[in-house]
This record gives sequence, structure tokens and C-alpha cells, in this order.
Amino acid sequence: MEGMTRGELAKRTGLSMATIRYYEDSGILPAPERRANGYRIYTENYLVKIKFIKDAQSLGYSLKEIQEGLQMLSQEMEAETLKELVRNKIFEIDEKIKTLHSIQTMLSGLLETPKEDIHNYLRSFRKLGE
Repeated sequence: MEGMTRGELAKRTGLSMATIRYYEDSGILPAPERRANGYRIYTENYLVKIKFIKDAQSLGYSLKEIQEGLQMLSQEMEAETLKELVRNKIFEIDEKIKTLHSIQTMLSGLLETPKEDIHNYLRSFRKLGE
């Protein structure tokens, strides 16, 4: 049986062995086959899956979403289904951008608050009599 050890897989992917173990334990990556001596053996498919995980993380997908995506990809999937998933993620990102812009506007407005109002606000958090 050809393949890589966890250490070799870690070197080839740039992940730590602990991260690979975490991905296995949490079900993101399937448990690898074992050699007769009990050592885990990883096939080239693990390189593809880990690249997918890293790419998806860089696009803002959570590990839960990535796990769901890997499960979906392991089954028959139509191209249109994949496109719909991408469209949904784009919508989600757009909503986050709107929220962040709103927060930015609110914070910018706080910078315009008169100094005396800020002092009064801060005093409300201090003990009575101070």
C-alpha cells in the first residue's frame, strides 16, 4: 500500500500534525487506512482535500461549512448545485459587508460626540459619590 505518514502529509500541506489529527477527529477528513503495523497511511486524495479545506477557509467558509461541502462533494452533485452554494456564500459575504459598514458609520459618529457627553457617559460607570 503506497501513501504518506501523517508527518509526510503535514510537510506536503504545510499543516501541523495536530491540525490534521483535529480534522480527522472532528470528521472533516475521513479516518485514513492503516498499515499492518497500525500506522495511518494517507493517499494523494488527502492532499486534494486539504487544499480544498485551506482554499475554502481563505474564502471565509467555516470548518462546519467545509465539512458539509466535503460531504456533498463525496456524493453526486450537479454543477448548478455547486453554483447555488457559491451564490449563497456571496450573499452572506455581502450581508456581512453591509453590517460592517453600518458599524463603521456608527463608530465614526461616536468620534463626533462632544467631549462633555463622553465624560458624562463615562461617569455613569463609576461608583456613586466619585
